[in-house]
Amino acid sequence: MSVTAAPADDPSGSAPPLAADDATRVKVPRGSDIAGGSARGEYERRKAKREETIRARYPRLGGLILALSDDPQSTRAWERGAIGEEMMAARLADLPQDFRVMHDRRIPGSRANIDHLIVGPTGVWVVDAKCYRKKRPELRIEGGMLRPRVESLRIGGRSGDKLVVGVQGQVQRVRDALGNDSLPVRGVLCFLEADWPLIGGAFSVKGIEVVWPRLLIKRMTSGPTTVQDVVAVAARLSTVFPPHE
Repeated sequence: MSVTAAPADDPSGSAPPLAADDATRVKVPRGSDIAGGSARGEYERRKAKREETIRARYPRLGGLILALSDDPQSTRAWERGAIGEEMMAARLADLPQDFRVMHDRRIPGSRANIDHLIVGPTGVWVVDAKCYRKKRPELRIEGGMLRPRVESLRIGGRSGDKLVVGVQGQVQRVRDALGNDSLPVRGVLCFLEADWPLIGGAFSVKGIEVVWPRLLIKRMTSGPTTVQDVVAVAARLSTVFPPHE
């Protein structure tokens, strides 16, 4: 199936609608799938495995050890990830009726997933939700005049470049699935509960937007119409990137 966007020189968005067969036009609900489902499932699996291991190793003291100790950081990270995706889904529920929102979508041939995949009149949005409480996302720029310009993401003073690379890869997968370079696909790292400054704060790093939820919703709902058949585009992506079972 070919996906058609409104021509760049046609602000009215009067391009003919996307041609699609009946299978492509299967209706995608405004909000589908369970946000954070795979992350929460992994957290529960790790938590249960740790409890099983401790109780087996210390039959008499296992319960006490579990009560007095916390899950390891690697396990808690999965819980924080699930919470972030759930919070993001709640914000995305405020989008207008002509948007289609898909949560927790599998990437074929990969263990990774797309947190939130949104299709609306303004384009396709690939959103990775991050819950980094009280940490500030910042853009670092090195080089310029005499050296090549290099952009990097810092979060609370630590490198976040792997997050950027991850979203870049997701965006490319979505573009490949659509097969039409004229249809805008925008990658977003959306930080919840971060330490954003009172003025400014949002930025773009290597083509990926770094924002907070309210600003993301504003950007999604403003701008020219570039997608003529939101339902067909969403259905195509729903087929390529199925929900987690």
